Amino acid sequence: MVNQSAIFNAKILLVDDQPANLELLDQLFTSVGYRSITSTTDPLSVAALHREHRYDLILLDLQMPGMDGFEVMEALKLVEPDRYLPVLVVTGMPSYKLRALQAGARDFLSKPFDPLEIQTRAQNLLEVRLLYKQIEQQNAHLEQTVRERTAELAASEARFRSLTELASDWFWEQDEHGNFVKVSGPVMEMLGLLQNGPAALPGVRWNDAERAALIAHIAARRPFLDHLFSRFNRDGSQQYFQVSGEPMFDVSARFIGYRGIGTDVTERMRRIAKSVG
Repeated sequence: MVNQSAIFNAKILLVDDQPANLELLDQLFTSVGYRSITSTTDPLSVAALHREHRYDLILLDLQMPGMDGFEVMEALKLVEPDRYLPVLVVTGMPSYKLRALQAGARDFLSKPFDPLEIQTRAQNLLEVRLLYKQIEQQNAHLEQTVRERTAELAASEARFRSLTELASDWFWEQDEHGNFVKVSGPVMEMLGLLQNGPAALPGVRWNDAERAALIAHIAARRPFLDHLFSRFNRDGSQQYFQVSGEPMFDVSARFIGYRGIGTDVTERMRRIAKSVG
């Protein structure tokens, strides 16, 4: 809602080639509490004045020498990028009403005008105009907030990736079909996999029980921590990997894949085997 104080502080421009009409209109507005009233008898100056002051309401006489009200509204359209003209036209020609509204005016008053009618119509237009400006400000604030949050998330993700790279050999994400969609580090080379494909190295044998346990975790969409699995390479050596992962869900709780980290722990497992032996 727009409070009455904001309406009384709204910026109003009065445009009429007759100084007596301007004096009367100024008195009508100031007498009820409006505080920011500007007037001009020069229609050629209206667009420049609005560009500088961004009036909340322009009371515009249509019949003026040198530049009529329709030409003034065309000039104002170049100032208002969204083509919302805060214009209340005033004329002694009622037949101009439709043309004025088609030209962009928000409302129309016929001369001789009634003071209460002018005040009421101006009040209504100012409420709409100020609400419109509030929405613009809120949208601008929301867009700024979104940009800031997006930047924060990007920075957070970069820090997370940096930390996971320090603590592990790779970071990975898979979609709901098990396809790798993001990898950081030599995950494919270390696991001997093709992108989105099966084992690619000939002669490599994986420990079926360990892989089955990992597949069971994923099938059940469970998180897993430090899952150990291994393979035998063509030269007969055994290679060990340790992987942790968690399922991902969208805002509607639909499963969209897994993400996690992994590392090659072959040397550690060999040291453990030697110490036990």
